[in-house]
Amino acid sequence: MRAGAGGPARRSFRSSGYYSRTYERMILTYHEGACIRAQAGETTIVFGPVSKASKNFKPVNFSADVAFVSLNHPDMNGSEDLRRPRLESSASNGAGNQPFIISGPGEYEVKDITAAGFSSGSKYGGEAKTNTVYSVHFDGLSLMYLGALGDMDLPPEVLEMDAPDILIIPVGGSGALSPAEAHKLAVKLEAKIVIPVLWDDTSLKQFLKEAGESAKPTDKLTVKPRDVVGKENEVVVLSS
Repeated sequence: MRAGAGGPARRSFRSSGYYSRTYERMILTYHEGACIRAQAGETTIVFGPVSKASKNFKPVNFSADVAFVSLNHPDMNGSEDLRRPRLESSASNGAGNQPFIISGPGEYEVKDITAAGFSSGSKYGGEAKTNTVYSVHFDGLSLMYLGALGDMDLPPEVLEMDAPDILIIPVGGSGALSPAEAHKLAVKLEAKIVIPVLWDDTSLKQFLKEAGESAKPTDKLTVKPRDVVGKENEVVVLSS
């Protein structure tokens, strides 16, 4: 919660003149499971890439500059199946044809992207596993990716952060948050835009009911920093 509302003050990364800066328009798309791709200008990042070993979802078949892996599970650890953009790959120094891979807690900076990963829990697939929650600042927007988070017990550092512009949250995957838990956590984090992942028709319907929304799936979300001003827990359902 924000300061003055019964909780600690959130840490903000935004400075004066923030919204007057020029940013590319970010395009977010969904690739089944917990996989979200975000592209701004010539830079592409992907969260939770699906591996060829996945038995549940189609593997990734596109290129990316940076890949975020939250969980060591074939449904979300397919970074080796991603390609780097052709021009960047040809100019790389020994990096081969793979993107920069971010996996696990810590602080990261690559290109114009800054990120922090925080350890959390998951029982995705029926086993207790370590899940990494990522807070990412990319092209003027803050994105929070919860991976296959299994409960509402987030690290204090995450709860103290500035409310995310875009929250990517599981809403019913096996061993991940239930639709009701996902809605409660989205409200707690005061997200401006909420993108559900790991959903099927039943869990999505329940999540939308909890949120009081009637969002219809769309093929992409196109957004700039100024577009999120004044929004509060607006659910955007991306089709795969």
